[in-house]
Amino acid sequence: MSTKYKATTTDEAYFITITTVGWIDIFTRLNQKYVITNALKFCQEKKGLEIYAYCLMSSHLHLLCKGTEGFILSDIMRDFKKFTSKKIVQTIQDEPESRREWMLEYFQKSCEHLKKEQKYKVWQGGYHAEIVQSNWFIKQKVIYIHNNPVKEKIVTLPEDYYFSSARNYAGLDYELEVILLDLF
Repeated sequence: MSTKYKATTTDEAYFITITTVGWIDIFTRLNQKYVITNALKFCQEKKGLEIYAYCLMSSHLHLLCKGTEGFILSDIMRDFKKFTSKKIVQTIQDEPESRREWMLEYFQKSCEHLKKEQKYKVWQGGYHAEIVQSNWFIKQKVIYIHNNPVKEKIVTLPEDYYFSSARNYAGLDYELEVILLDLF
């Protein structure tokens, strides 16, 4: 497997995007959003994940992050995706979800071409990771991450979107702790 867009080092931060199969809008329900934020909190507490910026959109997650304490970011992301895939499917099955049948069928069909036997595929293979190489890059990516919901016309201001670190940077209440960067 190519390592071009994988976070395989332990001493650098990365801009990461992980996307659902078919760009399915899974994270439109609060319960599914909490699956992601709770898993990120676990990774922060137990797997050395440092998050500097994030935004959870309906079909993808942006992170500016780093693996610490000897944890490699690619391993953290692998475990995160594996755990959240199972939890997302379980949530669809166990809790009210009007889209249950077609979503589960789509996740099943997404596995048909795979060599490894699995029942459901929630996330696209791999993830897009770009190594952080300059302060300009960091600032550009944080602005991009925070403006994602504005660009999609979900909110007018970045800090109005609850599942984003724009709230942390604006000094508002937030869902997920991040390490604030001095960007200006």
